[in-house]
Amino acid sequence: MKKIMKRTILLLILIAILCAGTAVYLGKFFAGGEDWAAFRSNRHAYTDGILTAGTVLDRNGTVLLETVDGKRNYAEDKSLRMATLHAVGDPGGNIATGAQSLLADELMGYNFFKGAYSLNGKGRQVWLTLDGELNKTAYEALNGRKGLAAVYNYETGEVLCMVSTPTYDPSEGNSVDPEDSRYEGVYMNRFLSSAYVPGSIFKLVTLAAALDRIPDLEERIFTCEGKVQVGDEIVACSGTHGEIDIYEAVSNSCNCAFAQLSLELGSEVLAEYAKKTGVVDSVEIHDYLTAKGNFTRAEAGTASLAWSGIGQHEDLVNPCSFLTYVGAIANGGTPKEPRLIHRVTNQFGLPAGIYGSSKGAALLSKDTAAKIEEMMAFAVEDNYGQENFPGLDLCAKSGTAQVGAEEVPHSWFTGFLRNEEHPLAFIVLVENGGTGSSAAGAVANEILQKAVSE
Repeated sequence: MKKIMKRTILLLILIAILCAGTAVYLGKFFAGGEDWAAFRSNRHAYTDGILTAGTVLDRNGTVLLETVDGKRNYAEDKSLRMATLHAVGDPGGNIATGAQSLLADELMGYNFFKGAYSLNGKGRQVWLTLDGELNKTAYEALNGRKGLAAVYNYETGEVLCMVSTPTYDPSEGNSVDPEDSRYEGVYMNRFLSSAYVPGSIFKLVTLAAALDRIPDLEERIFTCEGKVQVGDEIVACSGTHGEIDIYEAVSNSCNCAFAQLSLELGSEVLAEYAKKTGVVDSVEIHDYLTAKGNFTRAEAGTASLAWSGIGQHEDLVNPCSFLTYVGAIANGGTPKEPRLIHRVTNQFGLPAGIYGSSKGAALLSKDTAAKIEEMMAFAVEDNYGQENFPGLDLCAKSGTAQVGAEEVPHSWFTGFLRNEEHPLAFIVLVENGGTGSSAAGAVANEILQKAVSE
């Protein structure tokens, strides 16, 4: 009798272990089934590395990519094909941020009960948040120069424009020579996957720290004589600005004023705000983590510390992360997380999921965000010239990033529109574009004019 009892208990334990294991497996299968099915080794889903189903469209319904009988058919318009290469993907699958790779699970139409049922048909239709015409405008405005341009709705998180150059026509196959300097980094989405020296756009981070930590900041007067001695080194400024307040320091992007603020705040506070504002962290977009930035704490009282608050030293930022911060300034201190999926429909045209905006944690107080907004608006009126951005209620900050003594600096321009109908934040980088806002600012104006005209 005791033997039967022991065997019964052992059997019940084994059954319990089996049930628990089955439950764990089903849980993982339910949670990760789409990812498993979309893995590139799945020969039922891929032929020669090409996903055999799915259509990628822009937000307006323009087809950007369609897979028919195992062949990729790109948009009819050549400029559109080149402008959206990094959003859609290349024929060889080298671009990790392309929809055919990043959104393969959505394109397949995987179902927990039926598996990749839609592979017998045409898969699903993934409507990106991108506006194809806006991307064409950005691509043409960059005019063959290396760089990036992006625009997103800071109230919804929808990325409307995401262009990275150099690019090439994917309908011609993988026809680029990776050794050709014209195509250096062609498979990298510079907006999502790169980190750059920020130059003076980083002053928006230092400014946030100064507004929070220096009580009399708005009453202070700084003296700029074109340079300032810090230890044994000279921190040079782009001009001789004389006596200026913080509004004028931001507008003129005065290195002397911001060197003083950096030395006063110290490396710990600057590092805290680089982290707090998110500019050194990754942003997650549909399970893809953008590149991280960097802020190195420099020794107190040194020129390195001064330069770190100016956006040089060893500073690096990812453009998408920085755009999210700029969007937070526009949105009262709280960001909306960037997203690329507008909607997904199945082979019958019915919605196949719910995709909406997601609010991130507050990066700034409302008061601090409002003051930075005022200073960015003043910079446009006082320095960049409202006439260069006709009809736009623009708040902006330029940046000149030194990338080597023998190299022409990178040109940055970032900011946002104060427009209820077009709540747009933007970031533009023209590699080796020169000083100030001229190169990147002109690109930004063309994109924004197109955006508000639609």
